[in-house]
Amino acid sequence: MGSFTQLTYHVVFATKYRKPAITSTIQERLYEYMGGTLRAKKGSLIEIGGVGDHVHLLARLSPTNAVSDVIRILKANSAKWMKDGGHITERFEWQKGYGAFTVSYSQIEVVCSYIRRQEEHHRTRSFQEEYEEFPRRHGIEFRREYLFEDEHHG
Repeated sequence: MGSFTQLTYHVVFATKYRKPAITSTIQERLYEYMGGTLRAKKGSLIEIGGVGDHVHLLARLSPTNAVSDVIRILKANSAKWMKDGGHITERFEWQKGYGAFTVSYSQIEVVCSYIRRQEEHHRTRSFQEEYEEFPRRHGIEFRREYLFEDEHHG
């Protein structure tokens, strides 16, 4: 008997302190780089989008790789690409943590549409408001104070 998988994830993560570091001039190349990183880990990018302070990916991942490992590599490699490639003049980091939620095959187009509308969506809703909704929608208990890193001064 053969083994068959369809492991589709909606992955969301933010820039460090949610600083709007992903400019429109670099966004497309960053997304292409992230797609290549996923392919190198035997995954495939279905849709990607976001705004200056975060990114959404809809991706199929291989059952041979742990989700956490793929996301760790994706974040580390893309941050290094941003810094070393001269794509950004300031220090660039992703915030610790991420959200990864399974997506039913029947809902792929719905999630793709949601990801494509990120700019429109964030004209009226902050990333924090959006991100808090994900664990609620998926029945995950959380404490708000652990969702986001804040920059402390002094």
